[in-house]
Amino acid sequence: MIKRVVAAFFLALFLGLGIVAFWAVLPEDLELDPEAYLAAAEAYDVRIIRDAYGVPHIYGKRDADVAYGLAFAHSEDDFLTIQKVGLATRGRLSAVEGLDAAPIDFMVQWMGVWDAVDVGYDSEISAETRAIAEAYAIGVNHYAALHPDAVLPGAIPLSGRDIIAGFTFKTPLFYGFQRVMLELFEGDRQRDLALSPTDEAFHLTDVPQPILGSNAVAVGPGRSADGATRLLINSHQPYTGPVAWYEVRLHSEEGWDVAGGVFPGGPVMLHGANRHLAWASTVNQPDLADVYVLDVDPEDPNRYRLDGEWRTFEQAEASFAVKLLGRLRWSVTRELLKSKHGPVLRRPHGTYGVRFVGMGEIRGLEQYMRMNKARNIDEWRDAMRMQALPSINFIYADEVGNMGYVYNARFPRRREGWDWKGYLPGDRSDLIWTEYYSYDEAPQLMNPASQVVTNANSDPFHATVGKDNLHREDYPESFGIERRMTNRALRALELYGGDDSITAEEFRAYKFDKRYSEKSAARKIVSTILAADPESLGDDPGYKKARELLAAWDFTATAASRTAPIAIISLTPVVVAMMKEEPPLDPLDAFRDAVAVLRQHHGRLDPTWGEVNRFRRGDLELPADGGPDVLRALEAFVLDEDGTYSVKSGDSLVMFVEWDAEGKQRVETVHQYGSATLDKTSPHYADQVPLFLSEGTKKVLWTLEELLPTATRDYRPGESG
Repeated sequence: MIKRVVAAFFLALFLGLGIVAFWAVLPEDLELDPEAYLAAAEAYDVRIIRDAYGVPHIYGKRDADVAYGLAFAHSEDDFLTIQKVGLATRGRLSAVEGLDAAPIDFMVQWMGVWDAVDVGYDSEISAETRAIAEAYAIGVNHYAALHPDAVLPGAIPLSGRDIIAGFTFKTPLFYGFQRVMLELFEGDRQRDLALSPTDEAFHLTDVPQPILGSNAVAVGPGRSADGATRLLINSHQPYTGPVAWYEVRLHSEEGWDVAGGVFPGGPVMLHGANRHLAWASTVNQPDLADVYVLDVDPEDPNRYRLDGEWRTFEQAEASFAVKLLGRLRWSVTRELLKSKHGPVLRRPHGTYGVRFVGMGEIRGLEQYMRMNKARNIDEWRDAMRMQALPSINFIYADEVGNMGYVYNARFPRRREGWDWKGYLPGDRSDLIWTEYYSYDEAPQLMNPASQVVTNANSDPFHATVGKDNLHREDYPESFGIERRMTNRALRALELYGGDDSITAEEFRAYKFDKRYSEKSAARKIVSTILAADPESLGDDPGYKKARELLAAWDFTATAASRTAPIAIISLTPVVVAMMKEEPPLDPLDAFRDAVAVLRQHHGRLDPTWGEVNRFRRGDLELPADGGPDVLRALEAFVLDEDGTYSVKSGDSLVMFVEWDAEGKQRVETVHQYGSATLDKTSPHYADQVPLFLSEGTKKVLWTLEELLPTATRDYRPGESG
């Protein structure tokens, strides 16, 4: 999506709306001060123990010690990505990455990320959370001091403010705020002006559709065959990069005692388990951003009309340097405007003010830390009431049998009756929302009688089975809650919701289901192809054979299947067009293309799905079960040049959390690769791949007594042991 906006962005930026000059050396290129970073690290005392799979277990007296140790351990495995996250957060990534990163740099400054951090860092963030952020930054700086040759220009030193700013920048992107930017940089206005309450009401339609995303399921003791409480944590993330999962175990003597996944540059567990409770996350996409069409004074382009009066834009300047060749960079400046609505963009088709949830919010790390340390459902919900996270679904479970689902979003209190999906008239202050609904007013379902909840990027009104489902009509239309049922959501309800006595083995088996539901978009696409007049396909005799294969498909994505390739290669581009909200692709054209691909690259129309769907990591190349939008999600959405899919996203860090009927906890995990994200020479670069592909897991070792007998390293940061 970012790449799609690059061309339009730079056309606007360089041809009249920006000022450019050449620089040979940037101020950020100054030499590092390793001695200062080494001295700062002396304030921390931490023990890092790598288990048999290289997963770091971080032990420290204080929470800050543990954050420092996490940063050092993660830097050992993915220092490059952590640095790039820091540069992106500062709006300085294009100095290293070049043109493709410039829209990110502009977006950080345009969103006002650093204005919010600079104003609120000391007043809105607690001393405890600041200590964690600063300790994490020192851990990264310590690693940099020991490896100066690996440091990118301008990346080091990190500061606590960088860590806080990272959350401020990223959290709105999870509900799709970047799409607003993409729309505004298109050549023409993309939406109509909103309907007023006196016009025809605006309604969405329920259309089952696939989407990239995640799975989460909780089953309570009343639905388990053995009285256990179980939670599936199954986020789907890219396998590398700034939002790839890194598995870690954290333990401080101040009560921070968790296992789960973090992102590069993040010092806190985003989802996982502590000894008392656990939570899983999936992306939701309510309508949390609004675009206002501003009426600009034709006599003075720095004024806009609001409530019949001309107001003056707040004005500032964005500046960043774009790498060209070597140390040569192009220094760019761009106006930053702000109205009462929020940040402003001038475009050839209009001037727009944008208001979005998360604007100025810097407490994301603090909320996550409270969730990490919560000991029961009341403490966890108190953390959620901070509403520092603008979106994200959560599925919850705990040691005493509580389980439930929260459609988390910080919903603006908008005037009802307006079409908030359209662009709003910018001359009315009564449409500029300033208040929010509380956490308790968001859709949520705790301890339903069905004893099962699930979400797979589906709407919150199909979270369970039976009479306990929430009802859309009970929530304001202005919430803009999506209407979709992914195949993964349909299958989760059919499997977990269709079994009223689920064993531990069944709970795991259902997660690895590879079938498309009878109600899925995939089935509809295939039906469309099979229903077409054979003569409409053309004269190629291969079409008849391919149709026979398609008709014989059992709607599963198993590696051994010889009917899945023609089906999945046909439906995938149609699905991708739906996900991207692009013009619909004719399924018959996709079918013809699939026939050509299979014939050209595989020499036959019925290779096995495992020959097409490939899992590649280092020297490993293996057939992969699963596919797009099935519960066993091993995904690639574009064919490689050799006519295969290289799995790059989907199931990544998978966790099964269980408390038995007596409250005894067991947590098992598997990562798609291993802990050594970038080091191809490490034994942990791909050591979990066989376990991952065989649908196996490994036990989380909570105590030193369990961990030490099989540990591969036991050291302090900077030691070579």
